[in-house]
Amino acid sequence: ARAKALGLKPLARLVGYAHAGVEPAYMGIGPVPATRKVLERTGLKVGDLDVIESNEAFAAQACAVMKELDFDPAKVNVNGSGISLGHPVGATGAIITVKAIAELHRVQGRYALVTMCIGGGQGIAAIFERV
Repeated sequence: ARAKALGLKPLARLVGYAHAGVEPAYMGIGPVPATRKVLERTGLKVGDLDVIESNEAFAAQACAVMKELDFDPAKVNVNGSGISLGHPVGATGAIITVKAIAELHRVQGRYALVTMCIGGGQGIAAIFERV
């Protein structure tokens, strides 16, 4: 309603999100249980996702998340991510969310997943729908 009143058209809506944690020794893998939670909450499957922005804290971490969740590599970080573009603390979530929504519009997809690992074994995942 507020966007409409301002004459703005939303680009996406937040379908759902989830946080999760793993033992701190496995820091970096937190997006796995977070993604499973948000998929369960929304009734979606990995195959329903058209765009995946999975933050690359470092290469082994990014590969482990992709493998555990059986992501299609052709849909993951297609325009680069943390390793190639950097991941500034405090800005990464906003950066990869905007990238995911822009890519969703470019490919005319429906759903985008954005994930990040968070220090201490935590993870977050959010699903957006193009509008």
